[in-house]
Amino acid sequence: MEKPLTQHIVPGRAPLSLKEYEQVGGYQSVRKILKEMTPQEVQALVKESDLKGRGGAGFNTGLKWSFVPMGPDAATPKYLVANADEMEPGTFKDRVLLEGNPHQLIEGMIVAAYAIQASISYVFLRWAYKVAAREITKAIQEAYDAGYLGQNILGSGFNLDMHLHTGVGRYMCGEETALLNALEGKRANPRAKPPFPQVSGLFGKPTIVNNVETLCCLPHIVNNGAEWFKKLGLTADAGTKLFGVSGRVKTPGCWELPMGTTIREILEDYAGGMQDGYLFRGLLPGGASTDFLVEEHLDLPMDYPSIQAAGSRMGTGTMIIMDDQTCPVGFTLNLQHFFAQESCGFCTPCREGLPWVEKILLAIDKGEGKPEHLLTLDFHTKYLGPGNTFCALAPGAMEPLQSALKYFREDFERHIHEHHCPWSKAKAWQPSI
Repeated sequence: MEKPLTQHIVPGRAPLSLKEYEQVGGYQSVRKILKEMTPQEVQALVKESDLKGRGGAGFNTGLKWSFVPMGPDAATPKYLVANADEMEPGTFKDRVLLEGNPHQLIEGMIVAAYAIQASISYVFLRWAYKVAAREITKAIQEAYDAGYLGQNILGSGFNLDMHLHTGVGRYMCGEETALLNALEGKRANPRAKPPFPQVSGLFGKPTIVNNVETLCCLPHIVNNGAEWFKKLGLTADAGTKLFGVSGRVKTPGCWELPMGTTIREILEDYAGGMQDGYLFRGLLPGGASTDFLVEEHLDLPMDYPSIQAAGSRMGTGTMIIMDDQTCPVGFTLNLQHFFAQESCGFCTPCREGLPWVEKILLAIDKGEGKPEHLLTLDFHTKYLGPGNTFCALAPGAMEPLQSALKYFREDFERHIHEHHCPWSKAKAWQPSI
């Protein structure tokens, strides 16, 4: 099995230095594009590879780049931003890449910047990733010293500066336009679209924001070709993917596997199955803002169309497992507490709706719920859904709620009718409102 993204990452070992990275083929893609390819050819190659954004949206990366104005009349400077915020609960795949092989990210960013002719780039990093910050800072300096960053890179006439920006720890910064506002020193509120960042992004200039894992795929696509990348996947979706599992499984972790690997294989063969004494109840397939899947979905391939057809989203591909001894109401309450806390407050449905959802769930969890509360929650899943809010935070928060009400409604009703939580003795956490 080919594992291009993680082949040089060894747990417990320091990441490759620049010299070591070059010895295993590092920065060959940079040399290739600067000597042999035009920016348009790089865009076409990535588009043909069908690399989909690994941050959760699953949009074709090359197609996204194609919206950036090109040519002598295009506004300058152009910007490239690596979204390394990774604040989604249950998601830790980018951390593996950031800490394990930072030069791979830098190489991918140079490829992307060349493709859109960006001259300034940023790594927007989650504040808590202290080890990643240290390794990225070191790697960026090594790349400057070797001539891969800065002015006239490798004598090509292409210029690129790169900076590390550490965020202040808001989930909202993972939304690309809120991230751009934060980079500008503003409050991390989302922007209205259009205009889209590809045309008017950071400081009003053309900007591309790509996820860390997406950018790390680029050197391998340039070196090996689009067809090679497509053949890595087991289904229609191309490439490999970092899949993660957390929860009461025997070996939680993160693995690079072919796109289209089934949920059951990831859960049983790699995560080791459920811990002794626990049974599988459900999972969120791609982080906290995705819909629950249950037993009937375990043989689905983990790819974008298959998971969407089942009523959820693959998202980041990092599963959160819920076992039979965890209260679905408390599980969902925990998530809604996070989303309500992280709302930027910019639009009314999100600012007012999420705290109200949290209060209702807390009442149900305490045994103070009423039958009409379920109707109120159903109402919120619709009116905080897509098209009713300024960005995707509240619609994302509604995904685990609406699916919990669908698959575990009897558990909600039992809380209400019995006036207590059947799992109360196992709970060690309660949110304060």
